[in-house]
Amino acid sequence: MIRTAPPRRARDSTIPLINVVFLMLIFFLIAGTLAAPLDPDLKLVNTSELEGREPPDALVLRADGLLSFRGAPTDAATYMAGHDAGPVRIVPDRDAPGLRLIELAAALRRLGASSVILVTEQALE
Repeated sequence: MIRTAPPRRARDSTIPLINVVFLMLIFFLIAGTLAAPLDPDLKLVNTSELEGREPPDALVLRADGLLSFRGAPTDAATYMAGHDAGPVRIVPDRDAPGLRLIELAAALRRLGASSVILVTEQALE
């Protein structure tokens, strides 16, 4: 007696699904842009010769961890005693200890600052 092989089930192929996903990826890469490219004739302003200064209403955290406001040494409690509970701006030195910056931000929040904003340098390269 000859046995017949059971009919094989057709397997679902994932190749068409992969092709559709790949085509969608290519479409969104081409169609979606985050920002329009700059005009090639545009010449940006060169600010390398400008003197960097902190904003006049910001606390300055120096590299040694000391805090100053408008050139005078201060601390978080003294600063908050003379200012309202609005946002506080801090200009940290690049070499300032990160732990000191975190402690200072937490102290300012405990003393009533609504938010703490770090003022940094932004470079367009």
